[in-house]
Parts: sequence; C-alpha cells; structure tokens
Amino acid sequence: MQNTDAISAFLALGQESRLNIFRLIVQRGEFGLTPGEIIEKLGIPNATLSFHLKELVQSNLLLVERQSRNLIYRPNTSLVKDLSTFLLDNCCGGKSCTPVKALKRSRVI
Repeated sequence: MQNTDAISAFLALGQESRLNIFRLIVQRGEFGLTPGEIIEKLGIPNATLSFHLKELVQSNLLLVERQSRNLIYRPNTSLVKDLSTFLLDNCCGGKSCTPVKALKRSRVI
C-alpha cells in the first residue's frame, strides 16, 4: 500500500459522521446497507449522507452496488486489511506485541 492510499483513507475517516457511517457498514459486512437504512440508524439527513458516502467511495473504503432501485454500500475488506497491514508493518521491531505481563499471566493459567 502506498502512503497516498493510506492518507486518503485516513482523511475520509477523519470526520465523525463518515467514521460512524463506515463503522456501521463494516458491522453489516458483506450484506451492506442502503442509504435509507443508514439514515434510519444514524439520523443523518439524506443530502449530508450522500456527500459522506461519496467521500468514502472515492477513498475506496466502501464499494457500492446497484440492486434494482437500491444502492448497497459494503466495506472494501481488502483495503481495510491492507490498511491494517500497512499500519502494523514492522510493529514492535518484529517481536511479539503482547506485553510481557500478559505473557506471564497466560503461562500461569
């Protein structure tokens, strides 16, 4: 993943409404949500939601599919995985990130 791709995703998620929309859609996974369902759950006005969904789609965080008269928004799971890998690349200098105290407790049990 390129820095510019990560920056685009982080900028899109750096706004509270977009972060809430994205988190809600991620919870639904492959089933996705229609704009009407998002409005019902988050109470965001239609025009505002449309603006935020456009930003999330342009940053590739969401995928959109038309099913008859409905648009279904789903998370772009491959980008989310790539973003997680990008963030954790070389985490903790290649060593386990589990704190030493947690490791000791897990061995006692």
